[in-house]
Amino acid sequence: MANSKIRIGIIGTGGIARAHANAYKQLEHVEVVGAADVIPGKAAEFVQSLGLQDARAFDDHRELLALDLDGVSICTPNVTHYRTSIDALEAGKHVLVEKPLSVTLQEAVEMTETSARTGRMLTVGFQPRYDPNMHILKDIVQSGQLGNVYYVETGGGRRRGMPGGTFIRKELAGAGALADIGCYSLDLAMNALGYPKPVTVSAYASNHFGTNPLYHPEASKFEVEDFGVALVRFDNGIVLNFKISWAMHMDTLGATMFLGTDAGLKVTPAGKGPWSGVWDGGIGSMTLYHDIRGHHTESPIPLKEHNVNRFFEKVRDFVDAIREGRGAPIPASQIVRNQAVIDGILRSAELKREVQIELPANL
Repeated sequence: MANSKIRIGIIGTGGIARAHANAYKQLEHVEVVGAADVIPGKAAEFVQSLGLQDARAFDDHRELLALDLDGVSICTPNVTHYRTSIDALEAGKHVLVEKPLSVTLQEAVEMTETSARTGRMLTVGFQPRYDPNMHILKDIVQSGQLGNVYYVETGGGRRRGMPGGTFIRKELAGAGALADIGCYSLDLAMNALGYPKPVTVSAYASNHFGTNPLYHPEASKFEVEDFGVALVRFDNGIVLNFKISWAMHMDTLGATMFLGTDAGLKVTPAGKGPWSGVWDGGIGSMTLYHDIRGHHTESPIPLKEHNVNRFFEKVRDFVDAIREGRGAPIPASQIVRNQAVIDGILRSAELKREVQIELPANL
């Protein structure tokens, strides 16, 4: 495959699909050969507007999957990630699925197991991982410099930043702020920790702002959570305090913190304004809290200045993984644990009690 073009299809042709297509167009060894969307004519308009002259358009993703494809980007509403991913994997295609991986834990497990059985890659679109400073954060946590990490706090929140349309309809999104931006916060913390296995969750969720016409123009159609908070226990004894918000009367829900027996690490997100404050972007600052000769010491961690296009890098990494025959850049076998936490939060919030998380032994 080293000298041939990677043939890509795109399933779902909304706004995020355009970002995928534009990234693929920048890669000279890639050809977007087709697109599919359930809305009649939408895929045809998509390929025409993006200048994909030789790409074919379909109203059924299964017709697209019948083409000779190496991989697909799945950019459909959340509730369809499961079915379209399964169909693509069974058709022998590698899959890059937009976040969240799925809506339920059972779906995530089945998607991951299908990937393993078919030998096709299933990777997830978590572009914040491609920020060079995220690598620095993980290196610090994994280095042992903090000692034994026993408590982590993460999440973030927008003072006002609620989307609309398919994001707020339960039948299409499955979940709200948890699935949209909460998965990034969880990935930041869990990836730095080496993706420990969650065992219990105690959570609360609400949608006071989304359902209020003072704050959202589609309040009557708002069916998902705009706020969530949870205490998550992992099998290695670490406790995670997680919180996320699309809207609130507060400037921030605080920084991400890793508390260890030898040192602590505080991390703040980049960006300013009512839509910032969450981990869908880069890092604003990192500070190490430790003792030197008995004195409380705060050491700012120098950040790497860069102009990395995180979205482009996730698409390129997917293509390179196909080309080189290597494993998924962000494997679903990790993200299934991320999905397990989200699933547990939704169940716990509905039941108003702590719930157990049960994952197969191999995940």
